[in-house]
Amino acid sequence: MESEPAKKKVAIARVPMARRGLGSKGQKVSIQTNHFKVNIGSFDGHFFHYNVSLFYEDDSPVDGKGFVGRRVIDKVQETYSNELAGNDFAYDGQKSLFALGPLPSTILEFTVVLENVRSNRKDGNESPNEHDGKRLKRVYQSKTFKVEISFASKVPIQAIQNALHGQESENSQEALRVVDIILRQNAARQGCLLVRQSFFQNNPTDFADIGDGVLSYVSTSMIIQPGPVENFLKSNQNVNDFSSLDWHKAKRMVKNLRIKVRTSNQEYKITGLSEHKCFHGGGKLRMVMFETLEALRNCNYGSDPMLRACDVTINPRFTQVEGRVLPAPKELVKPVKIEQWAVVNFSELHGRDTSRLVQDLTKSAEKKGIHMEVPFMFHEKFENRHLSPVLRVDNIFKEIIAKHPKGLRFLLCLLPERKNSHLYGPWKRKTLTELDVVTQCMAPIPKMNDQYFTNLLLKINAKLGGLNSMLAIEQAPSNSIVSQVPTIILGMDVSHGPLGQSDVPSIAAVVSSRQWPLISRYRASVRTQSPRVEMIDSLFNKKVSEKGVKDEGVIRELLLDFYSSSGKRRPDQIIIFRDGVSESQFNQVLEVELQQIIEACKFLEDDWNPKFLVIVAQKNHHTRFFQHQQGSTRNVPPGTVIDNEICHPEKNDFYLCAHAGVIGTSRPTHYHVLLDQIGISADDLQELVHSLSYVYQRSTTAISVVAPVYYAHLAAAQMGSFMKSEGASETSSSSNGGVTVPGDVGVPEMPRLTDNVCNSMFFC
Repeated sequence: MESEPAKKKVAIARVPMARRGLGSKGQKVSIQTNHFKVNIGSFDGHFFHYNVSLFYEDDSPVDGKGFVGRRVIDKVQETYSNELAGNDFAYDGQKSLFALGPLPSTILEFTVVLENVRSNRKDGNESPNEHDGKRLKRVYQSKTFKVEISFASKVPIQAIQNALHGQESENSQEALRVVDIILRQNAARQGCLLVRQSFFQNNPTDFADIGDGVLSYVSTSMIIQPGPVENFLKSNQNVNDFSSLDWHKAKRMVKNLRIKVRTSNQEYKITGLSEHKCFHGGGKLRMVMFETLEALRNCNYGSDPMLRACDVTINPRFTQVEGRVLPAPKELVKPVKIEQWAVVNFSELHGRDTSRLVQDLTKSAEKKGIHMEVPFMFHEKFENRHLSPVLRVDNIFKEIIAKHPKGLRFLLCLLPERKNSHLYGPWKRKTLTELDVVTQCMAPIPKMNDQYFTNLLLKINAKLGGLNSMLAIEQAPSNSIVSQVPTIILGMDVSHGPLGQSDVPSIAAVVSSRQWPLISRYRASVRTQSPRVEMIDSLFNKKVSEKGVKDEGVIRELLLDFYSSSGKRRPDQIIIFRDGVSESQFNQVLEVELQQIIEACKFLEDDWNPKFLVIVAQKNHHTRFFQHQQGSTRNVPPGTVIDNEICHPEKNDFYLCAHAGVIGTSRPTHYHVLLDQIGISADDLQELVHSLSYVYQRSTTAISVVAPVYYAHLAAAQMGSFMKSEGASETSSSSNGGVTVPGDVGVPEMPRLTDNVCNSMFFC
């Protein structure tokens, strides 16, 4: 008799959880949404998938097929209809082609000729580098293409119907992809512009003049009305002559617009105006729903042969859904006293102007219960303005330290420019990582009213430990899932460098709640990682940097802070909000990032098994909600939640529009619950998410996404700003756990924040 083999640990793959139920709290409201119901008939056939290879006459492959590829396949279908047994195709413009029936052979080869194919060439008089900043000349000619079509697989159409009933299979996503390809092909054949997952009809009737020289387009895109720049500016601001223009607004509206000079016919991009003043404002944009319905009718999906053959129809009306409006939570305010502080002036304001600014700021603060003592003043010497930003910052801090060797509690920095100041990065680096002082930057503008100072004071109050938005449930005992059991709330985001710059590291930020049972106070932990990597790789590790500093990851750092700030309690519940990931990355969030967090917990205490709630917040989608009453279209009320009809039939997701849409169409946040070990009800979860939209310290009203997610975004952006500043590469050259690529010199390590700053909400 053989002995029983030793038990082995079996890794269980984590997948997004199924929905447990719907919410019921809140006042019911009828909502229209820009979703159009797709009905799938009882057709039980298959899509036949074929691989497509395109070659030129010399057998070289066609790269970036796109528009040319679609023309080639259309030509194949037109020329060889008999050889293809009259089959209709759905072609994705790249490598995949789908038919509703089998083609005559598993491998087919064709040759077609296209007329007027566009190609680019350089002018022979140009040097090799001269064409980089110029438009290439276009030449149109005939070209011969070779096409190879080979069978790949069969996809059952019934898989779509099964998925709609919550019975997903390995064929469901592929079958849905085919329907998407059919719809995009329909749009391409009508001359639509395909942009990522969207397409736009090039029809003047689809544009709506919404004033201010701006045209609205379906899917909330906008274009500038063609014509002279001067006409656009006057129309944009509804004035008759240039003397009445608001140049601050004009500068914003024309930035990055492409223009063509009449005399030379050359195209340029506007980078700015000659005005030196700052600017504000912007045009309003509203969604015109009847344009959307007209665009759908113009698509004429009912006549598409592929859709008709597989019995797919699209309802031409907006989908009606039932929403619920959650009541706003009760808020409290806790102001601070600001003492031992100074104003550091890099701007062109003189002493008298700076004193007046401080007086106006102090008066505004007193109205809000924030007492500000008289500050010390430091003005940059005129002769230092020609120095590098790093030296300018260093020199003024030498003065501050000489006069206040014991340090100051707070510094208000007046920058010379409102946007993209070269001093911002060096200033933040100096104050956050070296001097251990809380700061707020601002650039004086011509019109500084009470609202301007209020926004500034919200940031200052939060950074110094005050609270602008504190919920009543945090002060009094409540039955909320967070207040009953020690709970830490995490917000996670990754900020990437500009597209095309592969040497700029990505910045991963995690913020965590502290001082439980509060859910209004947070701190942040930030690390660098390899460029364009979305999964956070520094949540838990046991590495030692080249400088000999031991780094066990951001989660250990945040958990220890929660323990020390929450009365020596460890969190028994960990709620994670993850931003910036697509549905294809949900499994990675569970298998990679959650696993690191679990390991970090085990590393602290082996017998510690906290319960996890993992939620993804998505803002990058096209879903919009409207109230349509008595001929007028309005945004939905703040607090509107929808978890039915347009949500996934099985998985746990919901939409929440927590904020009030003042300008344009409100964009709801789409929340996906990937894991729930706590067992929270749909109502309690939606109320928690709604409440977390009210604790953002820069605003006294709700924002569009939960505050921890927004804070993570701000922390990553702020820390990234001084990584780009002068001298960052010289002082931060060691690896920070990122995976390097051939030729890479390693990921610069994020400088450590000082203790006082680290525990503050410096990112506000």
